[in-house]
Amino acid sequence: MYKRAVLLTLSALAVVALQTGCGEKALTYQTNIKPILEANCVSCHVAGSEGYEKSGLRLDSYEMLMKGTKFGPVIVPGSSVGSTLYRLVAGQADPSIRMPHGKAALPDEDVATIAAWIDQGAKN
Repeated sequence: MYKRAVLLTLSALAVVALQTGCGEKALTYQTNIKPILEANCVSCHVAGSEGYEKSGLRLDSYEMLMKGTKFGPVIVPGSSVGSTLYRLVAGQADPSIRMPHGKAALPDEDVATIAAWIDQGAKN
């Protein structure tokens, strides 16, 4: 009986830890994502630029990023694999539209940061 109670308690704690992202660093747009976008994306995705003219995507603010493109949203909070932005920078889209376009791919660490931020809910 005692062993069963201990096992149930440990199982419940494991479930809670998994649900709360125990040990996972909370990421925000301002602290973690904005610097990546400014260094690699904003020069082409700001009002008046070629990237903006083609897609309607501005990456110079959180609000514009979350607004998305003229074709729809690029971020699905909670789902990096469902987010166009992630697929484009992770090389999961057609090579002709991989981002950043005409530049070296983002470092794996930056791609992982973007994925984790989206999976955590894409908070500002």
